[in-house]
Amino acid sequence: MGRETRGRLMALLTMLIWGTTFISTKVLLRDFQPVELLFIRFALGFLALLAAQPRRLKYVNPGRELTYAAAGLCGVCLYYLLENIALTYTLASNVGVMISVAPFFTAILARLFARNPERLHPCFFLGFAVAMAGIALISLNGSELRLNPLGDLLAVLAALVWACYSLLSRRIAEFGDSILLSTRRIFLYGLLFMIPALFLFRARFEPAKLVKPENLLNLLYLGLGASALCFVTWNTAVRELGPVRTSVYIYMTPVITVISSALLLREPLTPFTILGTLLTLAGLLLSEFKFAAKPRPSH
Repeated sequence: MGRETRGRLMALLTMLIWGTTFISTKVLLRDFQPVELLFIRFALGFLALLAAQPRRLKYVNPGRELTYAAAGLCGVCLYYLLENIALTYTLASNVGVMISVAPFFTAILARLFARNPERLHPCFFLGFAVAMAGIALISLNGSELRLNPLGDLLAVLAALVWACYSLLSRRIAEFGDSILLSTRRIFLYGLLFMIPALFLFRARFEPAKLVKPENLLNLLYLGLGASALCFVTWNTAVRELGPVRTSVYIYMTPVITVISSALLLREPLTPFTILGTLLTLAGLLLSEFKFAAKPRPSH
């Protein structure tokens, strides 16, 4: 299997799981605060990666360790906290649209800061516009757009933070460390940065809630699937495709959410969601069309 094919499959698998996590999250938020849920799922993910590869990642130098810490802060702690807090101020549909600008931020930051930036074909920007139109149709589904400056700003900041994580994960890929070990190190720093938030939001971990069968199954899905597995597959995709090409697969998340809602929750498919899905997929294809990336040495 070629690198491009492997990268695309890893990105698609990641989106397939992340696009269905809303079901588990919806169930778990009945018993857990967002910050409690966040800490538990990444703690489970950390333990799963530790079991999968018990070997310790060796310390090399402060610069490399700082990169891991920044990735944990951005991709694990800040992104999810900003997204969850945004949901308390603004509509979920608004957050869905705002988060989807992450590929655009990734492209801009890559041009400004990446060592070997990927050259962007005009189709990338046309694809972004088409995909955003589709995502807006899916998220709003014919309802009126109601802006909330604070909540919407927090969602945009979350998208920017995820773009930073995408670039940091590309830098970490260049270290040549095991993806499992490097992802586990990112999780460790993310969990450490989350500790102050646990005190700030007065988190309480009640064993009775943790062992409820419904909660336990959904926590395992989020911890083992959406965290441990998906961060490994996402980081693999970034290593094979680069941060910009991988980031465009974020457009798939609302499409998968719509399809899974229809299949699992029997939610109806409206003309808005069908048209939005087609536009989003068209945007993804356009963004990939003649994507000119500078050749990278194989390894």
